[in-house]
Amino acid sequence: MWTRRRFLEVSGAVLAPLARGAASRRATPDVRLFLAGDVMTGRGIDQVLPHPSQPTIYEPYMSSALGYLDLAEQAHGAIPRPASFPYAWGDALPALQERSPDLRIVNLETSVTTSGAAAPKGINYRMHPKNVPCLAAAGLDCCVLSNNHVLDWGEAGLLETMDTLEHAGIATAGAGRNAEAACRPATLAAGASRVLVFGLCSPDSGISEGWPAAAGRPGLHRLPDLSARTADRFAEQVGAWRRPGDRVVVSIHWGGNWGYAVPRDQREFAHRLVDAAAADVVHGHSSHHPKGIEVYGGRLVLYGCGDFIDDYEGISGHEEFRSHLVLGYFAALDAETGRLLALEMAPFRIRRFRLERAAAEEREWLRRTLDRECHALGTALEATADGLALRWA
Repeated sequence: MWTRRRFLEVSGAVLAPLARGAASRRATPDVRLFLAGDVMTGRGIDQVLPHPSQPTIYEPYMSSALGYLDLAEQAHGAIPRPASFPYAWGDALPALQERSPDLRIVNLETSVTTSGAAAPKGINYRMHPKNVPCLAAAGLDCCVLSNNHVLDWGEAGLLETMDTLEHAGIATAGAGRNAEAACRPATLAAGASRVLVFGLCSPDSGISEGWPAAAGRPGLHRLPDLSARTADRFAEQVGAWRRPGDRVVVSIHWGGNWGYAVPRDQREFAHRLVDAAAADVVHGHSSHHPKGIEVYGGRLVLYGCGDFIDDYEGISGHEEFRSHLVLGYFAALDAETGRLLALEMAPFRIRRFRLERAAAEEREWLRRTLDRECHALGTALEATADGLALRWA
């Protein structure tokens, strides 16, 4: 398998963002994670990268991915074409460099493929495989694939996505060539610790009926529901993989796109995973905006991380959620117990398909809004010099 560094050397992408700085030399007994929600580098963003896909799409109101580029430019001005591979990450790259997390984990909500077999679902995300240095430029360690867009271009598109990411040295979780492979965690090294990343999705996140993996069919690790029985069965799967000292991230695509309410079944499912020692971190995504955060049994539960990179700029609707304001989550876990030591959040805004540091007013709006939602979950948000920090009892 290729390493990220070797891949970037050959592809010509920028190497600087990959430097881990003090993290690689740190002797403190913690595991530091960067977690983000939906990274959607297909469609409009793919069109500004060096190797755009054929732009035809099959949406009710848009027939070309270039239409999303037009909307974004109408909103905020010209976007460079071709943009460099690191372009979309913008100010997130120095934030990553400064904090030097051990591992970087996101939900990749696009197919990376040249497949032309669009699934008949109305919205299809695709990034050209030659644009995968866009992901490698951020130093990603794991892309979770258990979501409602990774099969937008059929099984061939999923297989090419997994092959492309593997070739780039990026691990995947939540999808596979069969059911057994889809349930298998990504196994990552964080200093002396081993981190297992399990990718899951629930039916209420828009997963098509034919997308779950089967004995002879590629697909996703989809849960039948969020019942106690399903949680216990999944906890048994984790137990089969987990070794003493392992830390476990359960990354799950669940729920709808809008609204701050945390459904009771999601909260009970997360609690049961923690109680069964099946999760040190619950990494929830699907909502287009950040949601409230809980610390349960000392473990971090992110119910909805929100989008991190997308091409929604200039689209009207749901303005009250200010979904162009996004968060990168930097969590420190006790390496021996998995208990949360600290959580900091770096706020950005999406402008011209690029992450920019959020302004002071935008940071305060995020703090005030999410503090309201965190309050019901027993936590609070406070402002830091350039971001937000979680506080809990």
